[in-house]
Amino acid sequence: MQPFMAHPFDSDRLHEECGIFGAIGVVDASNFVALGLHALQHRGQEAGGIVAHHPDFGFNSAHRFGYVRDNFTKPELMATLPGQLAIGHVRYSTAGTKANTAIRDVQPFFGEFHMGGCAIAHNGNITNAAALRRELIERGSIFQSSSDSECIIHLMARSIQRNIPERMKDALRRVEGAFSVIAMTRTKLIGVRDALGVRPLVLGKVGEDGYVLASETCALDIIGAEFLREVEPGEMVVISKGQIESSRPFGPSTGRFCIFEHVYFSRPDSIIGGRSVYETRRQIGVELAREAPVEADLVCPVPDSGTPAAIGYAQESGIPYGMGIIRNQYMGRTFIEPTDQIRNMGVRLKLNVNRALIRGKRVVLVDDSVVRGTTSRKIKDMIIDAGAAEVHFRIASPPTAWPCFYGVDTPDRDKLLAANMSPEQMREWIGVDSLSFVSLDGLYRAAGEAAGRDPQAPRYCDACFSGDYPVAPFDQLERGFRMKVGSETAVKQAAE
Repeated sequence: MQPFMAHPFDSDRLHEECGIFGAIGVVDASNFVALGLHALQHRGQEAGGIVAHHPDFGFNSAHRFGYVRDNFTKPELMATLPGQLAIGHVRYSTAGTKANTAIRDVQPFFGEFHMGGCAIAHNGNITNAAALRRELIERGSIFQSSSDSECIIHLMARSIQRNIPERMKDALRRVEGAFSVIAMTRTKLIGVRDALGVRPLVLGKVGEDGYVLASETCALDIIGAEFLREVEPGEMVVISKGQIESSRPFGPSTGRFCIFEHVYFSRPDSIIGGRSVYETRRQIGVELAREAPVEADLVCPVPDSGTPAAIGYAQESGIPYGMGIIRNQYMGRTFIEPTDQIRNMGVRLKLNVNRALIRGKRVVLVDDSVVRGTTSRKIKDMIIDAGAAEVHFRIASPPTAWPCFYGVDTPDRDKLLAANMSPEQMREWIGVDSLSFVSLDGLYRAAGEAAGRDPQAPRYCDACFSGDYPVAPFDQLERGFRMKVGSETAVKQAAE
């Protein structure tokens, strides 16, 4: 079977690397996990996997390329994953062999220790994975995948602790970067976030004795689970026999949650930090309208990620809102081979202009971000071809000028438009009448920080906008990456 082929024009978007889900204390836990992964499909469409445990049949696993709906809805497959304990993972590669994924790279990963088996699913990116991998291979470890996540299993195997949760603590103390991990033993479901809490993880309850862990609250909704709370930054929860034990393996910490979860990655019906993702995105549009007003006839979102911000912009500005661009809802996989002729159709495979609405109008286009800028140019061309009088781009995030090393598939810095051009140069290159981004302070205000961003103690990880890396990307520094001068936290850590 060939690896899942992403849409050929998705390369101009930032991609979250994965979503994770686990369930314990429910009959046919793998079915709950499959439903949870379906709700998290937006976090990874390349491949997925589930590992389940049954007292009589032990650990069983299934790993497949493609969508959850195409694989983990088949009764004959789900029957091979019995038990009341299971975890799962949907993947978009950020480490390993991108665009040429082998099935061995698909999580969850499984390891057999003398005290029993353990499977893990990891959301995030290990920034010192290359150094750890070299060390482990020199000491005799044999890797089965190209994924950085497999380092955790090997570190656990080398720990001298007597039980799996303690071995996991040992392993994760060696790991740098960002991680939310869900793991399972024969009797326990384990969830842990890194000390900064960069990547999300939530805890829910289902039925009398069942518990679930998930990347987002929308995955709890699909199975009717009650949202209990977020797993806190630096916290480990161990769930067994209907009991939850909490510990702090990394000591006290101050969170730096990824702000791009608010902008793009999380589903708009999820809740983050007690805030509706939809409402935050709508409020970004409000901030944009205040910071970058323009005389226009129509506010139009670039669907679907620009929709809430466009609604906020229209409400604040008083400019009518309209669906000037229609998205083809069935454009998941490329329905024919992406030949050069098909590629040249650009985004028309995915988006189409509502010509009757656009013609003769001064249009404000609202999108979530500009990465390489190629898609923005194509969308502008479509709007102009449809007869728009003017095109004004408003972007619901600051300029993306720095790559992310914490679990987001970001191009190298020399391919990021904002790293190589001023806003005015970007406007000219895209070919629009005006171009404005929400300010970093405006983004923080929309996310609930009334005073904006505190440069001395920012609440969020915003390195892709600011260049301020909260954890030094050691592997990238070895490869010659140059951090922004004044990236205080990361520079200090790198020196140490």
